[in-house]
Amino acid sequence: MYQVVTMYSENEPWWFFDDWQQDVTETMSFEAFSDAEHYFLEKYRDYQEKHDELRCKDPYLVAFWNEGDTIYCEDCDDELQAFTGLMLLYNHKKLDDGDNNNHETTHYSGKAKCCQRLSKSARRDTNE
Repeated sequence: MYQVVTMYSENEPWWFFDDWQQDVTETMSFEAFSDAEHYFLEKYRDYQEKHDELRCKDPYLVAFWNEGDTIYCEDCDDELQAFTGLMLLYNHKKLDDGDNNNHETTHYSGKAKCCQRLSKSARRDTNE
């Protein structure tokens, strides 16, 4: 079963830390990939309109943020950047790596824009 998962956290959605599911704010499940992808792209366009920045990692892991939106971290006594994460998963795991053995372990500090495939798809759908 496919899931489109939205999360709100100080971590981008591709980290999959042990407690990542505590940051989930919405999960929608779908039997067919095409239905899940359609819903994912709807959410993608919606979040793209509401956020100034975004970055894609893998085809279906996207972080959206606005500079200045922060979450207070008690452990580090500091304000951290807040991200809205959007993911399309299969059985709650990354689509391209079902066993989750190869996820990242070091923090990437660059803030690139989204992958071109999703950007073109979102523009094409809104122009129809």
